[in-house]
Amino acid sequence: MDRTTTRPHGRRWLGGALALAVGSGLVLVGGAGTAQAADVNVAKNAGFENGLANWSCSAGSGAAVSSPVRTGAGALRATPAGLDNAKCVQTVAVKPNSTYTLSAWVQGGYAYLGASNTGTGSGSVSTWTPDSPSWKQLTTTFTTGASTTSVEIYTHGWYGTSPYSVDDVSVFGPDGGGGQDPDPVVPSTPAGLAASSVTSSSVDLSWGAVSGATGYKVYRDGGNPQTVSGTSATITGLTADTAYQFQVAATNAAGESAKSGAVSARTAKVTDPGPGPAVPKHALTGYWQNFNNGATVQKLRDVQSQYDIIAVSFADSTATPGQIVFNLDPAVGYASVADFKADVAAKKAAGKSVVISVGGEKGNVTINSDASATAFANSAYALMQEYGFNGVDIDLEHGINSTYLTKALRQLSAKAGSSMVLTMAPQTIDMQNTGTEYFKTALAVKDILTVVNMQYYNSGSMLGCDGKVYSQGSVDFLTALACIQIQGGLAPSQVGLGVPASTRGAGSGYVDPQIVKNALDCLTKLTGCGTFKPAQAWPTLRGAMTWSTNWDATAGNAWSNAVGPHVHNLP
Repeated sequence: MDRTTTRPHGRRWLGGALALAVGSGLVLVGGAGTAQAADVNVAKNAGFENGLANWSCSAGSGAAVSSPVRTGAGALRATPAGLDNAKCVQTVAVKPNSTYTLSAWVQGGYAYLGASNTGTGSGSVSTWTPDSPSWKQLTTTFTTGASTTSVEIYTHGWYGTSPYSVDDVSVFGPDGGGGQDPDPVVPSTPAGLAASSVTSSSVDLSWGAVSGATGYKVYRDGGNPQTVSGTSATITGLTADTAYQFQVAATNAAGESAKSGAVSARTAKVTDPGPGPAVPKHALTGYWQNFNNGATVQKLRDVQSQYDIIAVSFADSTATPGQIVFNLDPAVGYASVADFKADVAAKKAAGKSVVISVGGEKGNVTINSDASATAFANSAYALMQEYGFNGVDIDLEHGINSTYLTKALRQLSAKAGSSMVLTMAPQTIDMQNTGTEYFKTALAVKDILTVVNMQYYNSGSMLGCDGKVYSQGSVDFLTALACIQIQGGLAPSQVGLGVPASTRGAGSGYVDPQIVKNALDCLTKLTGCGTFKPAQAWPTLRGAMTWSTNWDATAGNAWSNAVGPHVHNLP
């Protein structure tokens, strides 16, 4: 499931233009002269250890974060939105007639690095990289003019693409009079550590700020450090009715302080949230984004009323294989976790099912052993108890092991009971035949499975159940691939059609809501079909799904307003 926006339609032209610019004038490091002994890094707060000090980001697009970071405790994360490309700049003092090497490490979406007002040539240099899942260094050089004493360095992303991260910026060359960042000293030990509210699986902690600290590590029972940027943390994934001891240490680039005195806290006993509402015969599923990627930011209470199943996207993995936690993103705007839990309860009271989604485009939870299967079941059930989730959605897009994922889901079902909602969102390639790991899992848990909402997008052409090849974006693509799942052994009531809510919701595969409605009619009533027509109608087909409720809202709720009533009026 796509956490990011789509790339610009002109990416190939843009990339070619930039490559041409680089080829015609931008020289990368390798041919640059050797730095002199007196050379320094003239960039300030180059590792973002002091938040956004010395940096300015357009339209509030940048933030200092504690993860992901390359070194130290901080990094920049900037999010393009609308017509803003998330440009972050700093003016550095330079020496005239001097050569500097500009570099930075980047990760995430499209990322650009450059310098302007250099006083020579065109006055600017830049380099860039497309999406990078791991840290990658960008490097270029520039020479200052005879009277140039300051240069603006910058990073930015690209319009409508995913957020990018930056760390360890360097402008290496002669000191222009501004000096460099002083070497940090190890911070002192935090004081005032206290535990406040507890749940069956979490404890809230707070402590006093330490001068010079750029981050903190919270220790549980002497180990399991969790890195945070502020002076509070919610420790999740804990066992109910269990005593824990916590300590905190302050960190910066120089090192880590001694641990504070320990504070004890005991998690609450498990409480039963009660069964959730029954999923309707024909249901609309929508994914709610627990992050801001340029789509309309929603609280759960804002999710459109047409949606019957709301998949909260996404749970996060931990260092323990199989274990998941849920971290409410501050970007969503909740004042507290309690407010979010109240919204879950309100949606359930309104007859909706709210499930926690596991995976997504960038998420990965490894379940490949008995221990990891048990860790998944225990942690997923703890989240259901703590937040009131009705079940889980499996959206693992980086490979699964059907044997152990099946064990995990069966253990979870045994804990949660028959009212648990279990949904899946495999990619098209995952459901081409019953031999794939996803299809094997779906069939292995068929007796507890609610619906498989396959993602009919970000896909190439695929085979239909008639052996013919169909391209995404058509009625035939939706119907002929749904047919494979039903002929392969899933009940029609366990099959849904998953499509993007708008053209910006996925890289490819958006279809007009009318095509979705035609496909639903074809599968349930044998009307509205394209060239492919099933041998029989399946009137109990579950319905449709979209990524996401946020992109739906961005497009004026056009998708749910059109598809929702149609799903609910199926035979």
